[in-house]
Amino acid sequence: MIYQRSDIGNGVGFTSVTDEKFKSRSLSVYFLTELHNETAALNNLAVSVLTNSNSTYRSYAAFSEKLSELYGAALSSTTRKKSDSQILGVRASWLDNKYAIDGEDIGGEMRELIRNCIFAPDADNEKFSEESFSISKKELLDRIDCELNDKHAYALMQASKLAFRGEPAAVASYGNRETALAADPHSAFLAYQELLRTAQVEIYYVSPVKDDSFADMFRECFAGIDRSPVPLSFYCPSPLKPEPETVTDEFDVNQCKMVISFKTDTTDKYALKMMSIIYGELPFSKLFVNVREKMSLCYYCSSTSSFVKGSLNVDTGVERCNTEKAKSAILAQLDEIANGNITDEEIAGALMALDNAVQQCGDTPSSYISWYFDCFCDKDFITPEEHFARFCAVTKERIINAAKSLKLDSIYIMLNKEGQD
Repeated sequence: MIYQRSDIGNGVGFTSVTDEKFKSRSLSVYFLTELHNETAALNNLAVSVLTNSNSTYRSYAAFSEKLSELYGAALSSTTRKKSDSQILGVRASWLDNKYAIDGEDIGGEMRELIRNCIFAPDADNEKFSEESFSISKKELLDRIDCELNDKHAYALMQASKLAFRGEPAAVASYGNRETALAADPHSAFLAYQELLRTAQVEIYYVSPVKDDSFADMFRECFAGIDRSPVPLSFYCPSPLKPEPETVTDEFDVNQCKMVISFKTDTTDKYALKMMSIIYGELPFSKLFVNVREKMSLCYYCSSTSSFVKGSLNVDTGVERCNTEKAKSAILAQLDEIANGNITDEEIAGALMALDNAVQQCGDTPSSYISWYFDCFCDKDFITPEEHFARFCAVTKERIINAAKSLKLDSIYIMLNKEGQD
């Protein structure tokens, strides 16, 4: 495997990974921008439209047919958030030319297709085409309208809004219904232009052989844009509330959901992750073994940590009558770690899980892209092996200190209606 990263424009980075074991090529273009309630939906729409058509294939049908002709090549958009930033992506994958039956230049055609999608979209007079825009708008509104159908995801979203109230991280990555509903082809096109001008751009290209053609294409295209990228920092710890806050909702559900949010001021990211694994990320964790299995207080119970936001969530499904008991048990298990009740077996199990995750890096093109994108966000370009070595150096005392640093911030509870238990 050969890894290389270079700056090819003002605020534009290009990372290439060459690994001969792959039979296909993958490209991800990420636009990184500030997350705001007023712009999140428009940004989502702007990038989504880019993968429905372009100035050459000006209908969704024609665009889809072209991708099918290229041996089922794929082109899609994605939106997510990391800390207080919105990450908007254009992703593509296609078969390497070596495997084309009639010697077609699949890569060359994909390069031209992607160039037109991003830099020459289906637009006139500063307006996206009505057809392409309507498809993206309907998809976005459907996603927002359906968010309540997945009660687990909805509870996590509400917990995030509560824990990060007043911060960009409280905003959904795809924005809100009001902004999406008010958007039109012109406002979405203006958002697209603003992204080209101000977003940080990180491009990732994974191929079986060295190929500079995509880097050259993007270098040329971005050179023609007057860019003023807005600097971003992904490390934005969330302040602890003066007093823990609890919010409850009632829904027509059978199983209650409870999300407990903690905040931390630790700067030891590796110890925080190790602690979270031991606490509740895997089947041997304290929450699973004790709260779920031994005490039978919940249907599921797990933890996730975010070093960049200085937070840790415990996510559980419970019966209404057990919410207080489950809460007490969850807090008690955190105290167990803070008091040093950690076995060598638990530490070894956490390292085994981390080693397994490291070993999977490089199995797929997307795993390479995820790894090096995370390195960019952390401003720490290390190998997976170096990453794992840092976990191996974490001592029991550091794990205890990470647990001690966690303070209860907020609790979101989705209750079923009285009498449904």
